[in-house]
Amino acid sequence: MATLRKLDVTVDENNPKPGALELMKHIRPEWKIDDIQLKVFTDGITNKIFGCYLPENKREMVLLRVFGKKTELIIDREKEIENFQILHRAKCGAELYCIFNNGLCYQFIPGSILDVDLVRNDKVYPLIASKMAKMHTIKPEDGNAIEASLFQTLRKWYRNCPREFKDPEKNARFKKDVVSHEQLGKEVDELGAALKPLNSPIVFCHNDLLLANIIYDEQTNSVSFVDYEYGTFNYQAFDIADHFAEYAGVDEVDYNRYPEKEYQLKWLHKYLSDWYTMRGINKYVTKKDTEILYVQVNKFVLACHLFWGLWALIQSANSAIDFDFLGYGIERLNEYFKRKEEFLSLEMLVD
Repeated sequence: MATLRKLDVTVDENNPKPGALELMKHIRPEWKIDDIQLKVFTDGITNKIFGCYLPENKREMVLLRVFGKKTELIIDREKEIENFQILHRAKCGAELYCIFNNGLCYQFIPGSILDVDLVRNDKVYPLIASKMAKMHTIKPEDGNAIEASLFQTLRKWYRNCPREFKDPEKNARFKKDVVSHEQLGKEVDELGAALKPLNSPIVFCHNDLLLANIIYDEQTNSVSFVDYEYGTFNYQAFDIADHFAEYAGVDEVDYNRYPEKEYQLKWLHKYLSDWYTMRGINKYVTKKDTEILYVQVNKFVLACHLFWGLWALIQSANSAIDFDFLGYGIERLNEYFKRKEEFLSLEMLVD
């Protein structure tokens, strides 16, 4: 891994400009300090994100991510830095300029953040499928055998989940709307028993392809993925399922937007066609190929709901960001239990 510059600068999330300008003296020394503008982004719910730019060229903006409180409980920051470098070398992600005391400084990707309509656009969704296929061809740099991170992460997050809250109102809501800690542990074990035998390929995954982490640049007709803090080698079907689950949105979650089978099969056909080609495999994508991946993906979406449900419970106990993490966690867990029987009963096509 390439050596990365570390700057002894701390950016105060409540007063970011002094720290941000100090970073720009090192990252963009040619910029005049008095001309630099600061933009506050509101899309992140794990960290605070700021942008530094000159008014005449916003496409050259530099992003600063200030880590959220106690996010080390759920995020391996050294791994995130490695992911930045791996994905940038593979032309799948932004360049990381430096790290500072409480965050990262990296390249801005120009374009539009996806919304619930743009993600389904006939011009855009094939670009996403193709970009994900490319990311899924990244091989481990040490050449060693790889394991999927999913169930190791689920067990870690399960152990870190709160069992109660100090705030009486919050605690009452938690006790009323979330199953017991023991039951959550049983769900993790049951899912492992159900999903591991599907033999979904283990590939390099983003693991967090919500709409705000995909940028569409109309000028170049291209998409880019951002924010790699959850990136690991994981199950192929999990990464695709996680993206489909995010069609529901975050601020106003509506699982009626989860893509229907016909749409999924078109998306998966494009993905598989590109994934085979990028790996040098001369193979026609059959209906059976897409049906098998469809079944895998829709079983793995249960793991996505459990994954982000546990994540949200941890965040609700630790994050200082103004977001209803407990409510979001309840929504994800409710959707998990609602769809569990339906999706686990899906069967593979047989010859």
